[in-house]
Amino acid sequence: MSIFILTLSIVLLLGIQQLENSFKYQMENNLGNIDLVIGAKGSPLQLVLASVLHMDNPTGNILYEDAKKISKNPLIKTAVPISYGDNYKGYRIVGTNTKFLKLYNAKIGVGTIVKNTMEVVLGYEVAKQLHLKIGSTFLSSHGLIENNIDVHSERLKVVGILKPTQKVIDRLIITNLESVWEVHHHTENHEHEIDKSHLKDFDEAKEITSLLVSFRTPSALLTFPRKINKETNMQAALPKYELDRLYRFTGVGLNTISWIAYMILVISCITIFISLYKMVKERAFDLALLRTYGASNFQLIKMVAYEGFLIGFLALLFGLIVTEVGLYFITNIIEIGGKLNLLQQFPIKEFFKTGMVVFSMIILSILLAIYPIIKINISTILSHEE
Repeated sequence: MSIFILTLSIVLLLGIQQLENSFKYQMENNLGNIDLVIGAKGSPLQLVLASVLHMDNPTGNILYEDAKKISKNPLIKTAVPISYGDNYKGYRIVGTNTKFLKLYNAKIGVGTIVKNTMEVVLGYEVAKQLHLKIGSTFLSSHGLIENNIDVHSERLKVVGILKPTQKVIDRLIITNLESVWEVHHHTENHEHEIDKSHLKDFDEAKEITSLLVSFRTPSALLTFPRKINKETNMQAALPKYELDRLYRFTGVGLNTISWIAYMILVISCITIFISLYKMVKERAFDLALLRTYGASNFQLIKMVAYEGFLIGFLALLFGLIVTEVGLYFITNIIEIGGKLNLLQQFPIKEFFKTGMVVFSMIILSILLAIYPIIKINISTILSHEE
């Protein structure tokens, strides 16, 4: 019972710590040099999650011509257009330009960058998980969820594979904007039976999902977003602000669970103390007999300490195993683990920190439990034993 209760508290503590560290990692590591995201009207948080972390559906599309006009503003250092709406086996296909790689300091590991339409560069994890190589071809599916129903007829060819970055780009398939437009252009041709007037409208109204903006000076953050939101039919969202706000909302729940875990930890340590104290009292005659045969108090205390530390060690071991296995299955059940790799490896520093807290409380329990050994009266105990 002591091991079970202590394991439960450790699982909660380690689980919350891993989720918290993973969330911070996603915010800090994947923002890159993105100061602002410009997209269709809607939820700014949804726009950020969809365009920066690629964890949500986009709020809509914006005209590429409008995005190009915004890009010419002197306050803007770089403006990277992205367009997506297709996937291959659940991995998103993003149409963009070469500046997109620079946002994440991504480098080509094998092959070359995209030079022609229908060519793609794979993120490291995509190539690894799908076993794709240079020269491999595949058909993309419409939408952001893997399906075998709405499959495009144009084959995409792998021309490059990125080096690992430990960022979201590792799990993306990168192509140019023209490839995305051409795929959907052919789809609309088929649906409209190659209506020439429709083709003209399509060429004049090319769309993108969003524009990833980096400013020349931080002061632009004070005025530029407000101008976009007021004077255009688009919206401007600040990634850092939106993700910080999301973290504050989720932080309340995480802190609550953390406090519950610490309360269970205290209860488990009380249980351990009661167990050890009861053991000392029930074995009083045996302990007194050992003293008569020359055993020292320190040797008797070691017996109690070994039992306490064994409970702590087993609880930490089981807690770590249950946490890792549990979070792995949870993230795969909700279909984010494989494609988004939301969870990062558990930091050893946090594990040792939790271990120190657990063993500190166990040491306290042991110190309280050995009081009868220190005050043991051998003659009294032996004379009252039947």
